[in-house]
Amino acid sequence: MDIHEYQAKEILAGYGVRIADGGLAYSPEDAVQRAREIGGDVWAVKAQIHSGARGKAGGVKICKSYEEVEAAAESMLGKRLVTHQTGPAGKVCLRLYIEAGTNIAKELYFSLLVDRAHESIIMVGSTEGGMDIEDVAENNPEKIKKIQIDPAVGLLGFQAREMAFALGLEPSQISPAVKLITGCYRAMRDLDANMIEINPLIVTGGSGKLMIMDAKMGFDDNALFRRQKVAELRDKTQEDKREMAAADRGLSYVGLDGDIGCMINGAGLAMATMDMIKLAGGEPANFLDVGGGASAERTEKAFRLVLADEGVKAMLVNIFAGINRCDWIAEGVVHAVKKIDMKIPLVVRLSGTNVEEGRKIIAESGLPIITATTLAEAAEKAVQARNEQVAKEQAAEGATT
Repeated sequence: MDIHEYQAKEILAGYGVRIADGGLAYSPEDAVQRAREIGGDVWAVKAQIHSGARGKAGGVKICKSYEEVEAAAESMLGKRLVTHQTGPAGKVCLRLYIEAGTNIAKELYFSLLVDRAHESIIMVGSTEGGMDIEDVAENNPEKIKKIQIDPAVGLLGFQAREMAFALGLEPSQISPAVKLITGCYRAMRDLDANMIEINPLIVTGGSGKLMIMDAKMGFDDNALFRRQKVAELRDKTQEDKREMAAADRGLSYVGLDGDIGCMINGAGLAMATMDMIKLAGGEPANFLDVGGGASAERTEKAFRLVLADEGVKAMLVNIFAGINRCDWIAEGVVHAVKKIDMKIPLVVRLSGTNVEEGRKIIAESGLPIITATTLAEAAEKAVQARNEQVAKEQAAEGATT
């Protein structure tokens, strides 16, 4: 789960990290009022969407008058911002963060990430802040410092100091930097975050203070049950509607760009099924793991979720029944198809416990369900059914025009 910049800054400020004065705005009038409350003569108006590279998409504007603040807010609110991270669909901006302008002498990069390969936390820093860290890693890898942190031990003082020196700070800035780094690590540890990224971390002109200008935080979805205050920060308007609907129903769903809907039990089998669909020449529309307890009600919810995607041209159900039973799954599929009145082809492949009984239920249902015995056969039939459905729709469209 991701949160907005202003939310991440509020959290980190609670751990002793210095942030600039700022306030939230939902309208151009709000934006001007926040600027008046902050004071000064320079403000940054920032679109609050779950994406980086907002500045390149017109989502961050520096303003030097209240009129400019109002105009900037007007240009962002309700608009869809498209960045390289959002994809072509973009994300709608519904709130703004108005922040005091700051005299920036130096921009740095700092982040903490979960390193699954090494079962540790990796701390990353660079003197090249304000840029895409991917470009720095590719073109100037020597300017990136990485330090592994053993989560069983935690962040040690010498590691924080090592990173502070790697950021090229002055001796008088090392102690504040250690405090900032330690605060970020404590926030990550205490709140089950899996990512904290500060870009840029700035050194202010004149005073030489360290301050965060942008912050991103991501959290482990599986830990939200014990982090109620974090869970309340979720902004569902910034997430895929299909994925949110699935999460609310206890289903594991990831939307994709294809047109063959998938309902599968088990993440490994789901991945293998998507690979087989691509091998057969098709494109999966989603990853959907219904889990082991695929009851009739749960199966119907999964069907409705997949079919809510108007781009789906065919659907593949692939179930391996271990703890579950194929006859239960078959009954659930038949119940769902009858209740939903499907308009697209359905391919079902069952394997495992009571598979013969399950196949018999489907065969005797009288429904136009295409069956398969192997995964490869199921994928091929799904792609074939998809192609026939597309041709049928194109012929119908041509007849009406």
